[in-house]
Amino acid sequence: MKFTTSLSILLLSGSMGYASSLAVYQDNTFYNFTPKNHFIGFSKGLQAKCEGTTLPLTVMTSCPSDDRLCQVLTDLKSTEQKVQAVQQNSKFLRQLASLPQPTAVDANGLIEAAKELGEEQARLLEEEKGLSEEVERKERAFDKQAPSRRAIETVTTCDEEVVLTIPYGYVSFSTAYEADIEEEKEVLVTQYLSITNRSGIDIEAESAMFYYRSSKQYVRPIHFYPWIVSKYEPRPPVAKRPMAKRAQMDMPMMAEESMDISVPVVSYEDAREYKIEKLVLPSTGVPLDVKVLRWKAALSCEVRAYPYTNTKAFHVCSFEPKYQIDSNRWKVKSADEVINENAAGEYREGRYDLYTKVDEDIKITRKPIVNKERETGIFGGTARRKDGFTLTLTNKSDKAKTLILTERIPTSTTEEIKSKLLSIKSKKKVNYTMLKDGQIEMKLTLAPKETKKIEVLFELSYDKDLKVNY
Repeated sequence: MKFTTSLSILLLSGSMGYASSLAVYQDNTFYNFTPKNHFIGFSKGLQAKCEGTTLPLTVMTSCPSDDRLCQVLTDLKSTEQKVQAVQQNSKFLRQLASLPQPTAVDANGLIEAAKELGEEQARLLEEEKGLSEEVERKERAFDKQAPSRRAIETVTTCDEEVVLTIPYGYVSFSTAYEADIEEEKEVLVTQYLSITNRSGIDIEAESAMFYYRSSKQYVRPIHFYPWIVSKYEPRPPVAKRPMAKRAQMDMPMMAEESMDISVPVVSYEDAREYKIEKLVLPSTGVPLDVKVLRWKAALSCEVRAYPYTNTKAFHVCSFEPKYQIDSNRWKVKSADEVINENAAGEYREGRYDLYTKVDEDIKITRKPIVNKERETGIFGGTARRKDGFTLTLTNKSDKAKTLILTERIPTSTTEEIKSKLLSIKSKKKVNYTMLKDGQIEMKLTLAPKETKKIEVLFELSYDKDLKVNY
């Protein structure tokens, strides 16, 4: 599968002076690069190897002045020092004000000195407040970009490629989809890859791979064993063990069960692998959105409603995807108009259904038939119970509306209880189809401002001694 990128911020303007690669999984990130010096970045929980040998890491007393994050941290520390200087000046003024006053008091001079002292204290307090707010802002900005304020370096020199394992969550990615459904006959699908780096390491990679799977996949070896049938023999009673010993006996089984639970779901490699050449990914904590794919497909749209579970009518657009859809969250638009920023989709019967928006012009109510209209009769040993509900649909708009309404009647899984549809009544004939499992599909057209009332009746028959629930 061929992938393309469009954001120039991710492309290197020139060739790199050293080889590097990046592999981002759902549980770890691996960054291979040839180091220029011992400095790694502002991170924690890292593992570094050089030609298969673990490289010890340590905290640096100072960071390289030409590093971007080092400059951000230096600016933060400079502002913190300014706060401390103002606090010391304020402390000195308070001490000065508390000194013993001279015996010969010059009232005018004292008043003037007190005034100047008060003004200076007020100015320093205001300056301290402003600088403290600036420190908090710069702290948030730095912490968003890196998990640690301590610079990390390798203890020993590596002249070859360093393999750096970065913990989960420090480098992450997700996919997003945008559907343009102008005229509702064709959909233009655009897929994006959103990448975030907050590892504290500015990454530059000639080749970067992104995998929608874990880097650690445990599959327990499985071998065939026969399915044995044997004569039933009751087992002898087992004496209860003391709780401590029983817990010790159960520990291996518990460990084995936990391994089974941790086995991940198999992913589709072609659709869930992404590659970017010459990637520049600074540790800013700000997502970089990369356009991956763009393709078109024939589209069919309709209004659907399922009143038995939701009385909202909604628009659904269906198409056959050219590529595997990895995420079911969409942004839907029509040309420059945004229809829905958080639409949902799903695969259904070989096609993909995109639930674009709620139709606010269609109001639906569903009410059960009142108790006095229900009839239960006994014929021989069989009870027959009639039941049903009414649907009221209103088109509040000035345009005609066509929709597919799906309803249901009870369905039975046993021969002892039978269910059948008696009637679907309305002033005008309702075009409906009775499907399996009690599903009813109605195709309705509502004129402007029209209200349509539909009555659905069904009957349950069962042995008079049975009690039924539905």
